[in-house]
Amino acid sequence: MAISGFFRIPPIAAAVVAAALQTAVLGYMVESRASILRSGEDIKLKTLPVDPRDLLRGDYVILSYPISTIPKDIVTGEIPKDSQQVRMAVRLKPGADGLWTASEASFGDLAPAEGSVVLRTLPFEYYSSVDNVLPETLFVSYGIERYYVPEGEGKVLEDARNQEELEVEARVSKDGTPQIARLILKGEPIYDEPLY
Repeated sequence: MAISGFFRIPPIAAAVVAAALQTAVLGYMVESRASILRSGEDIKLKTLPVDPRDLLRGDYVILSYPISTIPKDIVTGEIPKDSQQVRMAVRLKPGADGLWTASEASFGDLAPAEGSVVLRTLPFEYYSSVDNVLPETLFVSYGIERYYVPEGEGKVLEDARNQEELEVEARVSKDGTPQIARLILKGEPIYDEPLY
């Protein structure tokens, strides 16, 4: 009985510890995002039109990119043999127009190379075929497919996206995580993502 009383934490202390842990977790999440925006490598991506039925849900715009469609002829390395959740490393290189495109992809890691950036996709379900042949195209996401906008301001972005006049500048961390830094409409920055 005396031992169980010894380990008892007063309710006030438990509440303070719980609040401190919650604050630390939120601080870590905000700082990890800000760290990418502060020191990540810059890339610029072209956006694609999206089916009009999914244009705007609430206060965010759905974004799609050519780099989300991976043709099988740029996939290198070993192919997963079983159906499983996988991630891909996708090497991007800048084009003459300043827009970055996918030049190589792998289910494993890709070594850093001068003049390129390697992105990591979000996990996705990969189903291997009987003879372990890749489909012609793999569709991947990077976590930058939504951009939240002030209420009522999404229509201009929807129209620009559908006219292919909207571009995204993103920053990429050393581990391949991208973060949207800026939206560009007809060559002019219109939204800058704040660090905090």
